[in-house]
Amino acid sequence: MRNQVISLYDYTGEALRPWAEAGYSCYAYDIQHERFAHDIQHDGGRMEGNITYVYADLYNSDTLLEIIARHESKACFMSAFPPCTNLAVSGSRWWKKKAEANPHFQTEAALHVQRCMLVGTALGCPFYIENPIGALTRLWRKFDYTFNPCDFGGYLPEDDVHPRYPEVIPPRDAYRKKTCLWTGGGFNMPRPNAVAHETLTYERKDPKKGKAFSPVHGKTGGKSLRTKNIRSATPRGFAKAVFLANADHTWVNTEESVLGGVRDYGNGVIVKGYIQ
Repeated sequence: MRNQVISLYDYTGEALRPWAEAGYSCYAYDIQHERFAHDIQHDGGRMEGNITYVYADLYNSDTLLEIIARHESKACFMSAFPPCTNLAVSGSRWWKKKAEANPHFQTEAALHVQRCMLVGTALGCPFYIENPIGALTRLWRKFDYTFNPCDFGGYLPEDDVHPRYPEVIPPRDAYRKKTCLWTGGGFNMPRPNAVAHETLTYERKDPKKGKAFSPVHGKTGGKSLRTKNIRSATPRGFAKAVFLANADHTWVNTEESVLGGVRDYGNGVIVKGYIQ
């Protein structure tokens, strides 16, 4: 039975949370997770509900092959968030210096993205790969979709508070961060349900660059791992929308019933049956 959801380069697990709450077995692979004695061919890893956080060096081709072997014929969805440090246009001012140190730095970064596509294709399930506006369109191909987090904020309740970074990420993902998606395997792009975005105002040295900032960019900066994790955290409204648009809501467990075989996901979205 295909009831496993895979997420690559995923530290927070937010992309998996709607699936996990619906009973799917979810796996977040990232090199930041705690390393256990078990290898990834077993269920070694920290568990949080139905999400297993697994240490994995995803730059290693053997690791990707092990993930495919573990989940093939079982995976029903995959997401991937490969590093964008050497690809995002926001870092273009450093490209020349990086190229002097390593002329192939962007080709190597794009290769990691393309390998995510190969994993999704091998698993035979719908998938998306996320990266910001940048060099990928030149080094690989044009994206399939773009969105801002606020485009899907309406999928979150009105009293929403971010569970990990409430001091940075506004309630209901009410911020802009243009994000590109490369998709495959029959991925269904969900319908937007937008909320108004928030902005912060700062005085800048170069007035031509404007004063308005997204709260997430305005309240984070530098090269710290925390900044990278906050900026790369999957918008929860988008994650919920993707789940609703792509999950197979087949009732499997007949021993238990939730609301008589119906699950209420809020915001007027009620789904008959879900994987348990």
